[in-house]
Amino acid sequence: MERLTVSPANPDARTLAHAADILARGGLVIFPTDTLYGLAADPRNARAVERVFRAKGRSARQALPLIAASLAQVEAAATSLSPLTRRLAERFWPGPLTLVVDAVASIVPGVHGGTGAVAIRVPDHAVARGLASQLAFPIVSTSANRSGEAATSTVGAAMDVLDGLVDLVLDCGPTTGGEPSTVVDARTGRPQLLRAGAVPFASVLEVL
Repeated sequence: MERLTVSPANPDARTLAHAADILARGGLVIFPTDTLYGLAADPRNARAVERVFRAKGRSARQALPLIAASLAQVEAAATSLSPLTRRLAERFWPGPLTLVVDAVASIVPGVHGGTGAVAIRVPDHAVARGLASQLAFPIVSTSANRSGEAATSTVGAAMDVLDGLVDLVLDCGPTTGGEPSTVVDARTGRPQLLRAGAVPFASVLEVL
């Protein structure tokens, strides 16, 4: 397992390109987000998605969230965005609000459990956004831990749990931790809170 140190504010483009190349070849990468350390994979690669489920000991019925480099990249991974979804994205991204969108066909069914919908956000972290940007497509971003165990804000803890199961670790030091992202489905005229988190649902409703 390769380990590279990266600046959280100004990550080296060559390092991110190397990480994206590993993802493109079906590899797995531990990387930092604005909340916790995550496990990245290319959501268009069925073998890579299967590796994520095996590494985490996660049920294949549980969907995997994605992160993107920008709203434009989200648009490329979604069949369409509802007006409410777009409004929330413009208000809270980059940041810890995850929105549900209808996925394009290139995203393998294992990512969304056959539902056709994926949860996605643009994080407030240069390394996370840079990794998705280098891949030129949103990346799988599930917590870097075993399923059912506590997520971690330190790279050492993530490595201890996933040792031998990933190909590369991007080490930016401890992340801020805290609550996970809030998950909202705003595809219809009535937004639904799917998971409470860092963004209060009341703030979501105020925007709408």
